[in-house]
Amino acid sequence: MPKRSRKEIRDPNVSAATVLKRMFRGTEAAEEKNPAAVALGRLGGLMGGKARAEKLTSQERRASATKAALARWKKG
Repeated sequence: MPKRSRKEIRDPNVSAATVLKRMFRGTEAAEEKNPAAVALGRLGGLMGGKARAEKLTSQERRASATKAALARWKKG
């Protein structure tokens, strides 16, 4: 059983518009972003993991790693 329904698009114009939307998705948004905000967000993202790791206790780190490993192996 499929996880999502597949609707048949009968109008070729709607089909073409859908294809074009998928091809050019994100190009306009990339041009509109403020470079200073992007740099600030990246800086916070780079510091985030290290800061979180320093705050966790060894038990919390172990629990997090165990949960991640179980999630990875569950997929297969």
